[in-house]
Amino acid sequence: MGRLSGKVAVVTGGASGIGRSTVELFVREGAAVVIGDLQDDKGERLVDELGAQAAYRRTDVGEEPDVEALVAHAVNTFGRLDCIFNNAGFAGVSGSITEIPADAFDATMRVLLRGVFLGIKHAARVMREQRSGSIISTASVAGIDTSFGPHVYDAAKAAVIHLTKSVAKELGDSNIRVNCICPGFIATPIFAKSHGLATQVADQTVEPVKEWLAQVQPIPRAGVPEDIANAALWLASDESTFVSGHALVVDGALLAGRRWADRQKLREDMRAALGVSD
Repeated sequence: MGRLSGKVAVVTGGASGIGRSTVELFVREGAAVVIGDLQDDKGERLVDELGAQAAYRRTDVGEEPDVEALVAHAVNTFGRLDCIFNNAGFAGVSGSITEIPADAFDATMRVLLRGVFLGIKHAARVMREQRSGSIISTASVAGIDTSFGPHVYDAAKAAVIHLTKSVAKELGDSNIRVNCICPGFIATPIFAKSHGLATQVADQTVEPVKEWLAQVQPIPRAGVPEDIANAALWLASDESTFVSGHALVVDGALLAGRRWADRQKLREDMRAALGVSD
């Protein structure tokens, strides 16, 4: 407890899923947190649950005045800004490259890349005056390997990783750290909806999705929002003060390749097909 004692954070997309888990964890660890989201009912209920250490402000991360006002609200309410977690997102447009409407491309990039850019921009202005701070953004394994998401989502998340590294070099001399987290398959309602799966929610995760994801990566369980929240906690805390420009992969070894059992079965099937015996 107390790993963020005295710190002030902003979390976009903080009313549900990964964002909500992060808000709850940050508050438990001593931070004051401002939630930026468009889900007013969920955001306000969360503040009621968490008490005086939390505040909510309706925020469209694609609108610069909204993001600027969100950062200002944190400073005006709690006196400073030590961390921003640019987490708001959605799956965005999918489909064949020849069928994606240009306006849907723009709408996807508006949230997934422009929203991150705006969060970094306005947090950096405050943090430069303080000469300290941690900027965290949600990227994805889809930004590293194109096997996991739709075209535009993949491109946006790759851009978030590169933006993170580029800005880390600029802000380092102000003692501001800039990192991103690359989740693998995390069982959330957004994941379920983006894959056309069940949308019934229990404890912020989707149970049928969790059962399926347990079979996908080498660690035999689904990723859950708390996994990403714990990574964000470390990056927000003073335990990571020499970590910047880093894309932290949290994926149960998904990017490492096939599960060992799957590799062994593939080998056995190949040997059988070739008529090779032990």
